[in-house]
Amino acid sequence: MPPEAARERAVRRREFERKDIAIFEPDLTETTTLARAKEFVAAGFQPIILGFRRGRYNRTNIAPWREIELGNTRDGQYWKRVKALICALPVIVGGRRDLRARAIFLARNLDQLLLALFARFFFNPKAVIAYEVVDIQPAFTRHGLRGAIIRATERACLKEVDLLAVSSPAFCRDYFQKKQRYRGPWVVVENKLRLSSAEAARALQVRKVAVKPVNRGAPWRIGYFGLIRGQATIELMMRLAIALPEKIEIEFRGIATTVDHGWFHAMLAQHRNVRFGGEYRNPDDLPDLYSGVDFAWAIDLENTDGNSRWLLPCRFYEAGLVGVPCLAAREFEIGQLLDRLDLGWTFADPVEASLIAFFDSLSPEAYAQKRRTLLACPADTFMTGDADDVLPKQLTELAAARRAKFANPKRDVPASLNENVLPGSIRTD
Repeated sequence: MPPEAARERAVRRREFERKDIAIFEPDLTETTTLARAKEFVAAGFQPIILGFRRGRYNRTNIAPWREIELGNTRDGQYWKRVKALICALPVIVGGRRDLRARAIFLARNLDQLLLALFARFFFNPKAVIAYEVVDIQPAFTRHGLRGAIIRATERACLKEVDLLAVSSPAFCRDYFQKKQRYRGPWVVVENKLRLSSAEAARALQVRKVAVKPVNRGAPWRIGYFGLIRGQATIELMMRLAIALPEKIEIEFRGIATTVDHGWFHAMLAQHRNVRFGGEYRNPDDLPDLYSGVDFAWAIDLENTDGNSRWLLPCRFYEAGLVGVPCLAAREFEIGQLLDRLDLGWTFADPVEASLIAFFDSLSPEAYAQKRRTLLACPADTFMTGDADDVLPKQLTELAAARRAKFANPKRDVPASLNENVLPGSIRTD
C-alpha cells in the first residue's frame, strides 16, 4: 500500500472513534441474530438490536445488549408484513435518539432495509447502511406482478446501500449482479460457526476423537438439524427411508417450517427408521448431535431455481467441524464446493435414484476414507474467531470514510472502498 494511502486510512480510523451499530433484525431471538450481535460485541461495538418477534425458538433468551421490539410477524405472509412495517415506524421514530448516535445500520432482510433507510433519511444521514442476505426467498425470484414489485423495491433500495453482505458468492453472482444489476461493494460472510473459547474447545475435542471408526456399515445415520423446510425435500427423505429400511436411519432435530406438519408427524409414526427429537440449543448441542450421525443432509429442494441452488447451508460448517460429511445435489453451489474440496458426496439427477444406488454400494472403508479427508481439513474452514470477522472490519472502514466525506464533502472516498470486496473467505486450497 502506498504511504499516502496508508496515512489516509490511519486518519479515517482515528476519525471513527465510536463503534456504535444498530442491527435491524427480522427475529430478535433467531440463532443467526444472536451470533451476529455477539460478533460485533467481540469486535468492540455496542450494538442495539431493533427487530420483530416470530416466537420460533430461543424464546427465553435474555440478551446482554439493548433491544427495541418492533412487533410480531411470521415467515412469508408478505402483505401482512407490510402492515407490520408500517406499525413499526412509530417505534423507529420513538428510538430516533438512539439511532442518531449510531455510525452503522445493518439490515438483515428487505423489510429491515426499508426501516434502516427510513431511519437514515430522517434521523442520521451520516450512517453507513449494510444489507445482509442469508437467504433469497422464492418471492424475490417469482414471476408475475408480486415478484416484480418486490424486486423493484429491492433494486431501488440497493442504490442506497453502502455494502452488500451475502452468505454465498452465488447470491451475488447469480441474483444481485445478474438479476438486480447491483454493481456496488459486496462481501461474502459465510455461515461459519462463531464459538466461544469453551465451545470451540469442546467441538475440537469431538473432532479429535472422530478419527476413530464411528460406523461399521448399515444402517447409516443421516442427520437433518435446524430449520426443517421444503415439502419436496422431506418427501424425498421419507421415500429414501421407505426404499432403504435396513440401510439408513434419519434423525430430525429442530423446527419444522415450510412442511405439512400433519403429514410429517404421520410419516414419523409409520416408519421406525425416521425420528424427530424436537428442538435443540445452538451451538451448545451441536457436537452431541453430529457425533451421533454419519452424514449431514444438505440437499434443499424448496426453491431449486434460486435459493436452494445458490446457498451454502449452515449444516456444512456445523457438520464439517466435527468430521461429519455432507450429502448434496451436485450442480448446486454447496455440491460444487464439496466436490472442489472433496469433503462429502454429491448426487446428479435423478437425485433419488443416485442416493439409493449410493447407499446400496457404500462400504465402511470408502466412508472412513472420506471422513479422514474431512478431518484433515483445517478447522477454520468451518469456524471463525474474532480476528477473522470480515463484516465489522469492512463496516468500520466504510463508516470512517463516510464520516470523513461529511466532514469534507470535496474529499474523494478512497478507491479501495469503491471496489468490490473480494469473497476470499471460502478456502479452496
